[in-house]
Amino acid sequence: MTDTAEKIDYSKTLYLPETDFPMRAGLPQKEPETVARWQQMGLYKKLRASAAGREKFVLHDGPPYANGNIHIGHALNKILKDVITRSFQMRGYDSNYVPGWDCHGLPIEWKIEEENYRSKGKSKPDLSEPAAMIEFRRECRAYAEKWIGIQGSEFQRLGIIGDFENPYLTMNFHAESRIAGELLKIAKSGQLYRGSKPVMWSVVERTALAEAEVEYADVDSDMIWVKFPVRFIVRDGAEAKFDLLDAAVVIWTTTPWTIPGNRAIAYSPKVAYGLYEVMAAENDFGPRPGEKLIFADNLAEEGFAKAKLQYKRLRDVTAAELGGMTCAHPLKGLGGGYEFPVPLLAGDHVTDDAGTGFVHTAPSHGREDFDVWMDHTRELEARGVETKIPFPVDDAGFYTADAPGFGPDRDGGAARVIDDHGKKGDANDAVIKALIAVGMLFARGRLKHSYPHSWRSKKPVIFRNTPQWFVYMDKDLADGTTLRSRALKAIDDTRFVPGAGQNRLRAMIEQRPDWVLSRQRAWGVPICVFVDEHGEVLKDDAVNQRILDAFDAEGADAWFAEGAKERFLGNEHDPAKWAQVMDILDVWFDSGSTHTFTLEDRPDLKWPADVYLEGSDQHRGWFHSSLLESAATRGRAPYNAVITHGFTMDEKGEKMSKSKGNVVSPQDVMKDAGADILRLWVMTTDYWEDQRLGKTIIQTNVDAYRKLRNTVRWMLGTLTHDKGEVIALADLPELERLMLHRLAELDQLVRESYDAFEFKRIARALIDFANVELSAFYFDVRKDALYCDAPSSLRRRSALHVIRNIFECMVTWLAPMLPFTTEEAWLSRNPAAVSVHLEQFPTIPAEWKNEALAEKWRKIRAVRTVVTGALEIERKDKRIGSSLEAAPVVHVADAELLKALEGQDFEEICITSGIVIDRTEGPADAFRLLEVPGVSVEPKLAEGTKCARSWRITTDVGSDPEYPDLSARDAAALRELAVQN
Repeated sequence: MTDTAEKIDYSKTLYLPETDFPMRAGLPQKEPETVARWQQMGLYKKLRASAAGREKFVLHDGPPYANGNIHIGHALNKILKDVITRSFQMRGYDSNYVPGWDCHGLPIEWKIEEENYRSKGKSKPDLSEPAAMIEFRRECRAYAEKWIGIQGSEFQRLGIIGDFENPYLTMNFHAESRIAGELLKIAKSGQLYRGSKPVMWSVVERTALAEAEVEYADVDSDMIWVKFPVRFIVRDGAEAKFDLLDAAVVIWTTTPWTIPGNRAIAYSPKVAYGLYEVMAAENDFGPRPGEKLIFADNLAEEGFAKAKLQYKRLRDVTAAELGGMTCAHPLKGLGGGYEFPVPLLAGDHVTDDAGTGFVHTAPSHGREDFDVWMDHTRELEARGVETKIPFPVDDAGFYTADAPGFGPDRDGGAARVIDDHGKKGDANDAVIKALIAVGMLFARGRLKHSYPHSWRSKKPVIFRNTPQWFVYMDKDLADGTTLRSRALKAIDDTRFVPGAGQNRLRAMIEQRPDWVLSRQRAWGVPICVFVDEHGEVLKDDAVNQRILDAFDAEGADAWFAEGAKERFLGNEHDPAKWAQVMDILDVWFDSGSTHTFTLEDRPDLKWPADVYLEGSDQHRGWFHSSLLESAATRGRAPYNAVITHGFTMDEKGEKMSKSKGNVVSPQDVMKDAGADILRLWVMTTDYWEDQRLGKTIIQTNVDAYRKLRNTVRWMLGTLTHDKGEVIALADLPELERLMLHRLAELDQLVRESYDAFEFKRIARALIDFANVELSAFYFDVRKDALYCDAPSSLRRRSALHVIRNIFECMVTWLAPMLPFTTEEAWLSRNPAAVSVHLEQFPTIPAEWKNEALAEKWRKIRAVRTVVTGALEIERKDKRIGSSLEAAPVVHVADAELLKALEGQDFEEICITSGIVIDRTEGPADAFRLLEVPGVSVEPKLAEGTKCARSWRITTDVGSDPEYPDLSARDAAALRELAVQN
């Protein structure tokens, strides 16, 4: 060995990776700095400028409610939206994201009442006074503004890029004017009407609720069976059967408080009924022996058992008999009321699945009750029955004078259904005691069942007849369509991801009642119409325009200002003849109208939107209200596609709740791990289903991220030595051409999956590509060439050329998903660049695709799998330290596999110092894998000396006298390096 050779530090002669891109990401510290950089450089505006003139792709943001810090559901939702808009932006579209907020509504009112009044012992102001109303609304506006600022910052911390300087807000003056304008369009077209119907009413919140504002929870309810004595039967020419006049029809209900509102009993002509006689009774109250009762045959045994009765069946009771039958109200005479007849009416909703086969019908307290009553109105009037629907319960849940004996005339005052805290009142007990007192209670019990609750207060609601403003679902709109038919057609014309959403929304539209718009609150856009004494809406374009102009300039507060009525009616209409409606619009109408003042009015967007994306609950919410509003005013949906995601559960699949202590907040995840970890979790879930999240799942994503980051880091380090040389495809070694083929395949998968919104498919493919095909195969194979080959080596230069392409593809493909990490990597590689997010996905040449080559290498890699499996055992048993110490004999009896190996440097592919290919089956004790038949491996030690530079064991070490401890390849490389230096 020469003196020169002794002094050489061979590690300094290698092209080892060098990069400032750290192994430890430090995302919680770096990400806020990146957000600040994006804001300072105006990245959003640069994106808009770079996309000017391109075809627009618009995802319209469903507005979150402005009243609290964001939760994990918000994070999931906004990340998905951000990935979509970024992916289209990087594929040649102008994909502008405009965030928005829902600002009106009850929750904000309640917060203002709590924080500004109740907590301070102050009374809520009298909102009938214009000045007080406007001041209260100003307080609500300020509260919403505060949370919009907070949530906006939290969304941007997630890496969301959008127009946060100019978001859309439903409380902006222009937005309020447009929302009011949409209402006035509906009113002018005759679709708006004031009606008295049973609506879901929140006693706690003192307002009507829409379907979208109701959820269901189990409650433990009273249930009662009640007797309605038969009093009259229409003979209809047949022989009278007077035995029924001594009988009673038995109904069953889980809402005893609705009995004072009863006006009819529904039966089904499809159900078999019988007349039964009580033979013996073992109860403290209820029917006595000799009483005759009418039941559905399938339910008689269960009912009589509940009342502890012995009975016998006397005869059939026909549908004709039931249809001509009238009963007395069970509370007849109480408080001087209930003297009216109770007719039996045929109803399609009646079954013999539960109860008695008869349905107690209180048209004030149920949709089906109301419908069956209205369907029989003419018939009832012909029979002399009063068809006016009563108002037995007021807005506070108290009985009114329409419930004699339970209302204001009752000793101790009116009974109450639900109190201000959502607790059960005394109405049920009062009704049950009254029924026992008059001998009309058949039986009683308790039942746990699903019951509607307010989505916001989480308290039970009641069905209550009250005057409200509605939009017709089935009125002919003068073009042969109805709102329902328009909406159903729009659903058929819309793409749904996943597809099941289409059936879900269709079922809701098919079954829904007329759309109730009115709310009895203060903070929102008013139902800005005038009505005459007959309830007819004023339709005057000049009046409407004055209203809209005022709202645009002053906001909807103008409606509540002193003198507003006279101002808007002008000189053309007598204020004494017109009443100003003071109800406000349901906030779902607000959010359902956002497409008008956002998509239509902003030149940087377009109508309709390409995509709406929200949680699956929005089939009854935003998707639903947007569809109805747009169908009512434009005849179609405001979207071309609807994407839904599920809800986030804890790691056990249980719903997150503060009481359980299992809530995972996005703020905590970002503080501990970083937003990109949260985004990676979103990208690797089946987001359209319910997902799970917790410490273990977060750690799994941290581990996956770390491997991915290290792959990117190694590429950056290796590309430090890249000169940017482009090697012609024909000149590349097969292995490099194989990797370009894989990029072509991945490019197709990535683009198709972004189009299909299948992000998990992309994330899984790229993670597997990085871990399995790059780190564990291609990079591993090429490290020797990249580190040790001479500067002029085509193999080394080709590898750099391909790694450069892999890096550019991987980082840009991942940029929509992991915006912080990819930005850091891109700027590390290209310090003069502005941002990776201003780049486009690389255009992949068609000639990179080479299926024949890929098939050949599938065979080569199959043989390699057997070799690596054999060497792993040798390493485990410590017969070798690394694969470079081996020179196995590979027996390949399969002709196709042998052909694939021809001309290959298989020892380099297997990372060994030598290899022998044998065409025989190999000895019985050779290593084999069942999945690769025809291949076996005999592990052998490499012969020769270990090269001090490359660590390969070869027989030509020392062949160059100037470098006696190097192989010939490494000695030549050093000589070339010396010349260059």
